[in-house]
Amino acid sequence: MSSVRADPRRNSIPPVQTHATKHLLAYVPRPKPESTPDTDMRQRYVTKDGKCRVNLGPIADKSRFISDIFTTLVDLKYRWFLLVFTMGYILTWVAFGGIYFFGAWLRDDLSHVDDPLWKACFEKVDSFLSALLLSLESQRTIGYGSRMVTANCPEGTILLMVQSILGSIIDALMVGCMFVKISRPQQRAQTLIFSKHCVICERDEKLCVLFRIGDLRESHMVDAKIRAKLIKSRQTKEGEFIPLEQSEINLGYDTGGDRLLLVEPQTITHVINESSPFWEMGCERLRRETFEIIVILEGIVEASGMTCQARTSYTEDEVLWGHRFESCISLEKGAFRVDYSAFDKVFEVQMSPLSARDRSTTKDLLLQLDGPFHLWCPPAGPGITATTSTSDLATTASSSRLDNGSAEHGPLRLHAPHYLRDVVEAPPEVGVEDHFHRVLSQTFPADPHYSLGPTWSVRLLPPPPDPTHHQVVIS
Repeated sequence: MSSVRADPRRNSIPPVQTHATKHLLAYVPRPKPESTPDTDMRQRYVTKDGKCRVNLGPIADKSRFISDIFTTLVDLKYRWFLLVFTMGYILTWVAFGGIYFFGAWLRDDLSHVDDPLWKACFEKVDSFLSALLLSLESQRTIGYGSRMVTANCPEGTILLMVQSILGSIIDALMVGCMFVKISRPQQRAQTLIFSKHCVICERDEKLCVLFRIGDLRESHMVDAKIRAKLIKSRQTKEGEFIPLEQSEINLGYDTGGDRLLLVEPQTITHVINESSPFWEMGCERLRRETFEIIVILEGIVEASGMTCQARTSYTEDEVLWGHRFESCISLEKGAFRVDYSAFDKVFEVQMSPLSARDRSTTKDLLLQLDGPFHLWCPPAGPGITATTSTSDLATTASSSRLDNGSAEHGPLRLHAPHYLRDVVEAPPEVGVEDHFHRVLSQTFPADPHYSLGPTWSVRLLPPPPDPTHHQVVIS
């Protein structure tokens, strides 16, 4: 189980020492509990160890597998492959043994085994068992000397030639399949590891999706490349249901960031922009969505030169909002040391729950409203406090009369997304629609104390764990 802990020293919003802002800074989206075999009923497309959970239905034309017999044999499980390997030799020995015995019976060699004057075609063959030994000794070129095919009949010589050629073909096929099966780089993928969780956090003021990969071997992968897909079902405007639609997740293909020097663990970054499938996905929507991120790592095995592929997946409950990975690399005695015990560890950070699209149209000013000044937010108590991480807007609190430097600002109107109608309860004597119209249509007075700029749009967020406060974002 990965370690999840909060680090208050890494909060992106500086603390303000007021009672209200303490509640604000304490509001961090809670991570989803780690899934367990008993509670995780989610149908995965790809398992954590890279197996695709897709069962192929009835296939009418199975002769296609016979036409590609080499790949069919290599793809067999070991128990079935060893059975085919063994039966391939035994059946040829028995088949040619039966032919030798039948030939000896036709030429009457069975009744003249001890006759020195008889010119036998198959020497010392007096039973089916002796004919089977002749077949085995001939195909494996053992040649003990007592049983043999003589030159007294041309058909025996032709039969021996056919068995030798067929035996060579079986040797080439079976030994080749065994060699390829043993040397396949599938086991190399067992030493390529992925982090248990995928996180969403800020990097260089951009919202990013991060996950970690590592190589446990000292012989490194050559020309390692990483790519990812988002698997999600959707319905088209025409009503067509697409159960497994694949969307590309850009991991730096245009900049070469998808090509890795996989010597130490790498944190792979997907920057969420307009072309990203996560563009409109915020914290709350992430909790409601159903999707799966498929990660594919490919490279050439340094020892064998064969291509190796490792896969894993992250479902929506394995994507943590507002978390970062702990560092697992340190400098020790003149060399870099990798601590794989910290490979999966993450810590929680203070981060806005807004999606990347909403962030592009907001000023990141968070307000905490104490009491029903213009919002119905019990218990009663006047005052408004604010914290901001931007430099162009001044911090305004109930104990201060500071604003952003000008008293000539228009009114501040409140707006809220529609989904809050199911989150915020209206007073018993007022309907939900009337309540929202009354609350969200009021404006702050044009007073320097409360004016924060020309007409701003204020959007409510769902209440934090403390139900006496609402959180709003000014944009």
